[in-house]
Amino acid sequence: MKAETAGKIKYGVWSLILGAVVAMIIGFGWGGWTTAATTQKMSEEAVLASQAAICVAQFVKQPNHEEKLKEIEKISSWERDKFIETGGWDKMPGQEKADYGVSRACVDGLELLIKK
Repeated sequence: MKAETAGKIKYGVWSLILGAVVAMIIGFGWGGWTTAATTQKMSEEAVLASQAAICVAQFVKQPNHEEKLKEIEKISSWERDKFIETGGWDKMPGQEKADYGVSRACVDGLELLIKK
């Protein structure tokens, strides 16, 4: 192999590697690419947010929800999730037991209603 050809191959390979690295930096930094772990976390957060919204809707759907809001307001903030669990509003249709995160997120949503 000629020295000139070997030099071209060497610079070509390094250019290809550098281009791939730059493409990855741009893709992950600004292009919206994500890893599997990040995507999993984002989907779990989205499911939690939708379940919390359903919990708040189930709470507000009951006829005496204004009285219950006043009751929640009197309860200390670290025991409010237990109140939601006891009421069963955090359970999604078809579930036997709800996730703790749902009741906590539901309380956060209900606190917005309390402040109004």
